[in-house]
Amino acid sequence: MNFSGLGLRARQSPSESRSFLFMLGEIFFNWMEAEKIKRMGSPSSASSIPLKRIAYFLCFLSMLLLTEGKKPTKPKCPALCTCTKDNALCENARSIPRSVPPDVISLSFVRSGFTEILEGSFLLTPSLQLLLFTSNSFDVISDDAFIGLPHLEYLSLANNNLQTLPKDIFKGLDSLTNVDLRGNSFNCDCKLKWLVEWLDTTNATVEEIYCENPPEYKKRKIRSLSSKDFDCIITEFAASQLLPYQSLSIDTFTYMNDEYVVIAQPFTGKCIFLEWDHVEKTFRNYDNITGTSTVVCKPIVIETQLYVIVAQLFGGSHIYKRDSFANKFIKIQDIEILKIRKPNDIETFKIENNWYFVVADSSKAGFTTVYKWNGNGFYSHQSLHQWYRDTDVEYLEIARTPQTAKTPHLILSSSSQRPVIYQWNKSTKLFTNQTDIPNMEDVYAVKHFTVKGEVYICLTRFIGDSKVMKWGGSSFVDVQRMPSRGSMVFQPLQINNYQYAILGSDYSFTQVYNWDAEKAKFVKFQELNIQAPRSFTHVAINKHNFLFASSFKGRTQIYTHVIVDLSA
Repeated sequence: MNFSGLGLRARQSPSESRSFLFMLGEIFFNWMEAEKIKRMGSPSSASSIPLKRIAYFLCFLSMLLLTEGKKPTKPKCPALCTCTKDNALCENARSIPRSVPPDVISLSFVRSGFTEILEGSFLLTPSLQLLLFTSNSFDVISDDAFIGLPHLEYLSLANNNLQTLPKDIFKGLDSLTNVDLRGNSFNCDCKLKWLVEWLDTTNATVEEIYCENPPEYKKRKIRSLSSKDFDCIITEFAASQLLPYQSLSIDTFTYMNDEYVVIAQPFTGKCIFLEWDHVEKTFRNYDNITGTSTVVCKPIVIETQLYVIVAQLFGGSHIYKRDSFANKFIKIQDIEILKIRKPNDIETFKIENNWYFVVADSSKAGFTTVYKWNGNGFYSHQSLHQWYRDTDVEYLEIARTPQTAKTPHLILSSSSQRPVIYQWNKSTKLFTNQTDIPNMEDVYAVKHFTVKGEVYICLTRFIGDSKVMKWGGSSFVDVQRMPSRGSMVFQPLQINNYQYAILGSDYSFTQVYNWDAEKAKFVKFQELNIQAPRSFTHVAINKHNFLFASSFKGRTQIYTHVIVDLSA
């Protein structure tokens, strides 16, 4: 076959190549027809078409098809950039260009107009070894802005408007040897705590940088800071569950290796027992004790037996025990009505391996009375005083002198006198009247807490200021006053290493205070909206911490204690 005169050229445009190949195909077809006519005379000769020549020709066409097409074009340098073989310099760029030649190893931005370096901005330039941002105006860098740069050795973010840096900014930059962060106004807060830790561990050379804020760290070298200089753990009480009933007292107890909560409902007269639902992650009903005008449901576990002291305003008060075989509560004892006429509070405690409980009676003719367990039931052990209308009783242990051991004490609060302190007499096995707390009339309740072995008390007043006082060895001394109006509960409670005090009010928001160890005082921490709160109880289950808030006029609320790391 003769292809001379076809004008075959080494390089043709794509359209010319297609026309040329079409022409070759037409010539090849005509040639095949001519060969066929030549061999028409012989049936055997019709099958003797030179197949090898056809195969060679088809191979030739395939090679032409494979070699034809567009010539690869060299990537253009972006506008506002100057490019050489290995380098690119961009000035006054409005954004980070995506069309930078992929083989450049050095890329610089000067006086750029963009305000943020976006995620994955350099995925198309994986060969970068030097990346410089000098005298630009951006103040935000996305978390994965420099992802996909395994060969980057030098990174300069000097003289920009940066105040902080994302925690994972250097993640994946395994070849990094030099970092320049000078000339930025860094805010040395919790968001930058990671940088302090990174500077201590990185092998890269980092030019010296300084804090601009907060004022106490201004002009201080960031490298001189340590993790201890950052207080980044905060807590809060977050609403978790709402119970559809009013309540007065709330207590928690452990029984048969499970944690329970018991709530006194004054209007339905019930003690409602709750257990934790491990699947639904909520509290659910477990059982109840039905009574009349119930004000306190106090659990006490002696050895493996659960007892519940149910204090009622009407119909007398009673003691129940949990029958594990019948799987219900059974009343086993009545509390003498001549002494306990109007119970208001109950405390349980153990002295010298003997179990006791004391009932604060707020009636004019009643007696605040201590009861002792005798193996079969509780019997009256001691009546403390009468005619004083006691509203609260608190059990605590304090030392009279630094040289003496702590001994059991009771503090009785009353609407008719100052709080009275009773001390346990080891020889007589009775509480004896010692002293009162001066200048604290009309105290509704006293609750205690300890900080580093020191004993403090929170005193609740409905009218006037509530107080925090500290045991000074022979008496309680003032530490702090809390403005309060309509307060009937000032409850200290400890959750892990956090010491709180919660001051409720019938007329305003509940104030949550957190203990400041440096000031040795409480500071305002959070406000909670609770109608007429009467008690606050900490419940710990499965590493979760809950705050139960009773409400005399609204619904009982459950909060979750949440710990947040601001440096995360």
